[in-house]
Amino acid sequence: MALRNILPSHRDDISPSREQREPTRSKKPSTAPQHSGHHPSHGKHVRRTRSGLTLISHDWHNPAVAALAEFSGTFMFLFFAFGGTTVANNSTQASSTNGTNGIPQAPNVDLLLYISLIFGFSLMINVWIFFRVSGGLFNPAVTLGLFLIKSISPSRAILCFISQILAGMAAAGVVSAILPGPLSVSTTLGNGVSVTRGVFLEMFLTSLLVFTVFMLAAEKHKATYLAPVGIGIALFVAELVGVFYTGGSLNPARSFGPCVVTRNFPGYHYIYWVGPLMGTLLAFGMYKIVKAVDYETVNPGQDFDDHEAALFNPPENPDDPEQVRRPVVPPISPTLMSPVTQHSDISGEKKSSDNGEGSGTRG
Repeated sequence: MALRNILPSHRDDISPSREQREPTRSKKPSTAPQHSGHHPSHGKHVRRTRSGLTLISHDWHNPAVAALAEFSGTFMFLFFAFGGTTVANNSTQASSTNGTNGIPQAPNVDLLLYISLIFGFSLMINVWIFFRVSGGLFNPAVTLGLFLIKSISPSRAILCFISQILAGMAAAGVVSAILPGPLSVSTTLGNGVSVTRGVFLEMFLTSLLVFTVFMLAAEKHKATYLAPVGIGIALFVAELVGVFYTGGSLNPARSFGPCVVTRNFPGYHYIYWVGPLMGTLLAFGMYKIVKAVDYETVNPGQDFDDHEAALFNPPENPDDPEQVRRPVVPPISPTLMSPVTQHSDISGEKKSSDNGEGSGTRG
């Protein structure tokens, strides 16, 4: 199966060149002498410089750029999330609490809502920033999920995983260095929560986040551009449930970074790796099921507005996903372009924009 990126493709071989974007113009014969020799830059092994990364091979260029974006995005996401959580947790330490990291034994709704909001909103805005670069994964569990459904290549998955782990440590370190007070953002189990309960709670919370990424970002539809909003809200909802009981990790990089900075690894730290991994596998299984049953045919016409539905007329009871898939408009071949800009109406008849003049080539 061919790899599917979760973003619109930016490959050079399908991007229109300048000549393809501009109409063909009649050119006068050149009077310059023609040389039969070949210019050194015409060799088949020479390619144009890409974004200044001359030391990176062509095969690793895109994965390297994606990894750089993942480091930047994960750092920004966790920096603001850790910063907001530190503010919330340190503000509660003045009160009498018996919990760890400022979380009281009894739920403090205001505190939980604040932490959930800062994580959800920080993820939403940073995913939106980097959505067209790397996809805005910021989570090893999400990276694994997109690798399993073949949306990203193995090389990109490995580099993104490393970048996310490093960014988690960097964000925790910077927050600890520039904000006064202790770094109180580590994920810990709440009172009465066993390791087994913690694993399964992290599994179900992570499955919601990863499945949201699958259905809103990996699956292309009319509202894909709004995927960052849905992803941020999914994390917000999961944090509302998980913060009080497990700290609401859903992300190995989020839990590993603070433990490295504080040099404090609880004996059950592994649940913040095992739980999200199991959640990714659960979301992957759910995704494979809905794809196997051709979910697109159950509620057809969702990707069409009223005008498009009248134009393309998708069947009400389709038996194949291709019957309800949004049509792709093919690009105009540059060989069909003339000095007079032409376009076609719905019926396929060519129209000219020269106000009634002939469509022949002007002298």
